[in-house]
Order: sequence, then structure tokens, then C-alpha cells
Amino acid sequence: MHTLKPVGQAGSLVTEQRRLTAAEFQGLAEVPAAAEWFANLDNPRTRRAYQGDVEDFNSFIGISSPDQYRAVTRAHVLAWRRQLEQRDLAGATIRRKLAALASLFDHLLDANAVAGGNPVHGVKRPRIDTSEGKTPALGDHQAKALLDAPDPSTKKGLRDRAILSVLLYHGLRREEAARLSVQDILERRGIKHLRVHGKGGKLRYLPMHPVALERIHAYLEASEHHQDLTDGPLFLPLRGRKTGLGVSAEGIYALVSNYARAAGIEVAGLGVHGLRATAATNALEHEADIAKVQQWLGHASISTTRIYDRRASRPEDSPTFKVRY
Repeated sequence: MHTLKPVGQAGSLVTEQRRLTAAEFQGLAEVPAAAEWFANLDNPRTRRAYQGDVEDFNSFIGISSPDQYRAVTRAHVLAWRRQLEQRDLAGATIRRKLAALASLFDHLLDANAVAGGNPVHGVKRPRIDTSEGKTPALGDHQAKALLDAPDPSTKKGLRDRAILSVLLYHGLRREEAARLSVQDILERRGIKHLRVHGKGGKLRYLPMHPVALERIHAYLEASEHHQDLTDGPLFLPLRGRKTGLGVSAEGIYALVSNYARAAGIEVAGLGVHGLRATAATNALEHEADIAKVQQWLGHASISTTRIYDRRASRPEDSPTFKVRY
């Protein structure tokens, strides 16, 4: 068995780097406590990312059996963090990897699978610049061009106009938009709302923008397969075998990319998250309260919402445009 080695005074692990075999990692994942932790990660993308992060740690430290987690100390985590920094990973990536490991150890402690404290607690996370997010946001003219890109004379165009309006007027994640059902359009206090199924099974209710509501109604009226499917997915595929499943999150991502190209929008890295950033930025620039934007987006922390607050760096407010000769 490959066992953990002590950490030297210089802080580096006295152990060779190795890669776990698929069978070794599967063995770790099948430990009851760890399996419960993986099962509790509802979002499949988060599950894949966290599994890769834990595998990265296991490979670096040389963990090949579940009982070796009991020997992990803060020094091992510090050594791993240094190695991540040496690989020039982004600060946000390193923070996520440490968060994944901390989450795993919290669960192992709760399940009495390890003793002592969480070895990740107290390990400093790299600072990241939150003054402005790296996710690209569209300008108003680009957002309008994207909203009008689908052909309103076709069923597909009507559906896609409705999808884009849900994204740009409500700031939904692509998984949230894909998960919408017809019954998620409901009335609260006399106003039409969208019931959004967010991360961790959390629900939030968003008042519907009049443009989005109008486009969804136009789509539903033209969409024959919704007549007998009042509790089915809101956005259905229009071609191929009818399975009753809605448009997938990947399908929504491809849809955004295709219409961005059709509208002549050339923004590097633009995806569905870019439309979410566009909606948040636009709301903040039009004096929306940042705490309410946090709830609107379904953020657990307001620090995440601040990433979308670009008001301090608007080009039109630059001293450049105050210069007169």
C-alpha cells in the first residue's frame, strides 16, 4: 500500500507524485461516507469538478485507500496548495479545489470516518480580484441584437426568442432555464412569476419581465405539443423523437453560441453565463439594489454578486471623455 509520508521542514512532501488508477479512485468513491458526500452534490457539473479536485489531491498525496484520509494534516494540504500555485492555476480554481477538499473532510468528520479537525480549515485561500468579473457581458445594443436574432415566423424562432428572453431578462443559469416547466409560470400577488429551481434544490420566484412573458406566450400558442403537456418542460425540442424531455443545458449553450454568431456578436468566451452577467450588470447599472440582485441571481454570498458590479469601470464615465481642447 502506498502510504502517506511526513512533510519535511521545507514544507514539501517527501513522496513521489503519482496518478491513481481508475480502480483505486473508484474504491475511494465507494466508501460509504465519501459516496454520501458525492451523492449530496446535486449539480452534475459541480459533482464532476469536485470529483476531479479530490482526485487531484489524492494523486498528489498518494492516497490509495480510504483509511489514509485519517493521516492527512494541514501540512499536506499546504504542500498541495503550493503545488497548485506552481502549476499557475487561477486563484479561483485553487479556491474551488480547496473548497471541494474542505467539503469532503467536513462530511467525513460528521460521519466519524476521520477524527480530529478539518485539515483544510486555516489554509489560506488565494485572493482573487472581485472588482470586476472575467465573465464577458454584452452591451445593450448587443443584447438587443441577440434577442432579435431568432426568426419570429417559425416555431423554432419563437421558442428560441423565449429562451433568450428568459436568460437576458432574468439572469438564469443554463441548468435553471433547461429545468423550467410550464407550471413554473405562476401568479403571485397578481403578478406573473417564474419559479426557478436553483442550486442545492433552492427555489426562488422572479417577477416576469413583460417582454419575456409576451415571448413565452407567443411560443406556447404556436407550440402544439404543449396543448396536452401542461406539466411538462417549458422548452421542448422541435425535431427528432418525442421523449418528453426538455431542451438540455448543453442545447441552450449551443443555441446562444449559434445566435451570437448569426447576430455578428464577437465576444471571446461568451456563453450562457455571459448572458447572466449581462442581466446582472444591466440591472445594477439601472440602480437595482445589489442585495436584491443577489437574491435574484440565487447567490449564496453577496461577494459573488459584486463581481458583476461594473459601475465603477464604465467606459462612458472615464475622465477620457471629460478632456476638452
